[in-house]
Amino acid sequence: MPHLDFNERDLRSLRIFCAVAEAGGFAAAEHRLNLSKASISRHVREVEERLGVRLCERGPGGFKLSAAGIVAVDLASNALKSLERIRPEIDAVRGVLSGTLSIGMTEHVITHDHCRIPEALATLRRRASGVQPELTVMNFAQLNDALRERRVEVAIRGMYKKDRVFDYQKLFVEVHRVYVSKEGARGRRRLLPLVYRPHPFVEQAIAEHGFERGPDVGGLEAIGVLVATGNYAGLLPEHYAKLVAKRHSLVALTSGPVFENTICAITEASRPLTQRAKLFLEVLRGLHAGATDA
Repeated sequence: MPHLDFNERDLRSLRIFCAVAEAGGFAAAEHRLNLSKASISRHVREVEERLGVRLCERGPGGFKLSAAGIVAVDLASNALKSLERIRPEIDAVRGVLSGTLSIGMTEHVITHDHCRIPEALATLRRRASGVQPELTVMNFAQLNDALRERRVEVAIRGMYKKDRVFDYQKLFVEVHRVYVSKEGARGRRRLLPLVYRPHPFVEQAIAEHGFERGPDVGGLEAIGVLVATGNYAGLLPEHYAKLVAKRHSLVALTSGPVFENTICAITEASRPLTQRAKLFLEVLRGLHAGATDA
């Protein structure tokens, strides 16, 4: 009988296989996992090869777990949940918090007047000096992917619309407006193409407010640069646009759409929180109390 020593990639593939089974197929799991069908299929195939058995049928006839697949999903789900509980339980017994707290953040969040994340991390350091924060800046899709794949414990990003697989702790509200260059676009602001990046508000502005799709970019900095040329409009958070306007004369379109975005600390609903993550969320809650009130 073969002895199975699962490595980190095996565990990730098992998580993806369980997610596919829960979603009821590869197509349904694409959005939930934010992975391509090819990538999902590769992970499932690796699990099958590791276990030496066919776990599911996929094709024109649809997705269906085999008898072995049903057993594997049940055992793997319970095993993965148990693994997630080890560290929190040990932390609770020892009364000592340690290890890495992995946090994913949207860009330029620190420039908002109500952002208290640096203060929260300083407080965390004082209360649990053994916890080391690990911060990574990502875009919206990357943050979702990192949460689902459990590469981060906490994601700091906008809520947009709630996803039932996540828990949301509100922090503060940022406002997004469409900006143009005051000098370079005088008299033709409304007709300028809107700089495009994969973002819910950009998609909504193009679909519902008549903007032509402009060039694709990656991040707020790139949007600010193109808007400053006078040839494009760009959707930016107010707090970031104010910084750019100190050097370049940006103005908000008075006839343009306005979006309110609640920045949240987001965690995966089915993932047990470590004690270090609980403490960080508690500190964030206290520091941001009242910031989302109307």
